[in-house]
Amino acid sequence: MNAVIHPHARPDLHRSDVGLVMASTWRVGTPERQRAAVDAIAKAWQARDWPDVGLLSYSVYIGDDGDTLLHYSQWTGEQEYQDFVARHRDDRNAEIDAAVPGIGRVALHRYHPPYRRSQEPGDARIPGCVVAVDVEFDGPDADRQRDWVDTVMEALETDPGLAPGGISAHFHLGVDGDRILNYAEWESRQAHVDALAGSGGIGSATPQWAKVQSYPGVVGGAVTRYAPALSLSAGA
Repeated sequence: MNAVIHPHARPDLHRSDVGLVMASTWRVGTPERQRAAVDAIAKAWQARDWPDVGLLSYSVYIGDDGDTLLHYSQWTGEQEYQDFVARHRDDRNAEIDAAVPGIGRVALHRYHPPYRRSQEPGDARIPGCVVAVDVEFDGPDADRQRDWVDTVMEALETDPGLAPGGISAHFHLGVDGDRILNYAEWESRQAHVDALAGSGGIGSATPQWAKVQSYPGVVGGAVTRYAPALSLSAGA
């Protein structure tokens, strides 16, 4: 099977066969090297057959900071990812590194498929921006992970003034129990910038959002904007 490129650089975030999501970050240094790295990834993957393991999709996003790339991949499970590492990863990375020397691979985290989502039924808008919201807790606690997401969902559902540019939010619980990734789609970079300029963040300054902002045990986090750049999956 060949690797095919998805329209709009967008994976299927609703597919039911995902058992594991991997999210990783590369640092490449400049906007020119970001684009060169994406081009090298596309070339390396399209020159080879799609790996005959449980890789469902592989997507890459260009960071708004002019330095980072976000990699988001969907797998049927952990063993399938390990099989890919053992059999298919090194030659692809070697070709990419030859094209763009000095890539820093700085983070790799495992997540369950989305626990909850926020998206209006039938919303067909195409995202021009993906916002990765990373939340880190002071220790593993699966119940706390779910409660934090439930708290955010309550804030979203009761907010009378959500920013209009938001399309969807997909909340992933970290496998290790101590972090969360919200993969959020927005119409554009500017729509997210404008949303954060309001008094309540992406919406109104409600008691529900105040509860999110003061949630106990949160020790770290980041909000990073990305432009969709490449999404691959198996073709015929």
